[in-house]
Amino acid sequence: MASSFKFEVGSHGPVTALVYRAKEPKRATLILAHGAGAPQTHPFMLDMAKRVSARGIDVVTFNFVYTERGRKMPDRNELLEACWRAAIASVRARVGLPTSRLVIGGKSMGGRIASQIAASADGSTFDGLVLLGYPLHPPGKPKMRRDEHLPRIPIPTLFVQGTRDELGTAKEIAALVKKMQNARVHRVDGGDHSLALLKREGAERQEKELASAADDIAQFVLGA
Repeated sequence: MASSFKFEVGSHGPVTALVYRAKEPKRATLILAHGAGAPQTHPFMLDMAKRVSARGIDVVTFNFVYTERGRKMPDRNELLEACWRAAIASVRARVGLPTSRLVIGGKSMGGRIASQIAASADGSTFDGLVLLGYPLHPPGKPKMRRDEHLPRIPIPTLFVQGTRDELGTAKEIAALVKKMQNARVHRVDGGDHSLALLKREGAERQEKELASAADDIAQFVLGA
């Protein structure tokens, strides 16, 4: 069961964060931001946060300002980054959450904004970056790429990417990481942008892929 707290995003007011405490903590925290189309309570976010926390990692998720206010249109980039920075500061200031090893990341847009933070002057203050379904380009527009900042990221980076992701396949990401300092790809065979397999693959194989991804994320966060 997650607990909640609120933090301020400058003059834009408070947003809500959820904390998934590890039952057997290994002294590391992962902050995950949601994608553009849904808040932190989306089933994908809930499921991944629970999976990773079950593997010894304290996980914190949060809403961006627009989702906290019930709006559908994402905030401008500057406000998305400001919310991310406020989330990081609130986690570092919060008693009880281990921040000696702190990794940031997120689903789709949330991960993209985290990657921008990691590519900035603050990047070296984190221990890693986890990107779940990185939105490399819009669907059907592979030349409209969002990767110009990625080679500047100085910290270890883990992409968890499906082979059917219309916003960037695992194969496309694998080619991209060759240009980065310290990055690798966890490939989800048959996974789409939300790591979901086709129904005909069956629930057992879907569970196997998600469990494998959570295992890799937890090991990555711990620096294993």
